[in-house]
Amino acid sequence: MATQKDLRRERIKKSIRAKISGTAEKPRLTVFRSNTAIYAQLVDDTKGQTLAAASSQETGANNSNIEAAKAVGAKIAEKAIAAGISTVVFDRNGYLYHGKIKSLADAAREGGLKF
Repeated sequence: MATQKDLRRERIKKSIRAKISGTAEKPRLTVFRSNTAIYAQLVDDTKGQTLAAASSQETGANNSNIEAAKAVGAKIAEKAIAAGISTVVFDRNGYLYHGKIKSLADAAREGGLKF
């Protein structure tokens, strides 16, 4: 059963997705966090393809804390630059922009992504 918090996040998520969309030149950087890990993807919404992905499990930080989020942000920026992508649209996926989400975004900016 969905909690009130989940329903609130879904409502915010739909509002965000109605306003932003990713293309091949400027993909959408979407973030998902679970209790055990944090994930980031670069998505081309016109084709429905994932261009690059990173998670805290592949970076070696097998937990979902701020340091793991920074590692994921740096890794997704590295993969994006290797794929020739320099600008993205940030999709916080309904989460509040603080803590893990903010540290992932800051690390991606430090890695060379512009958004």
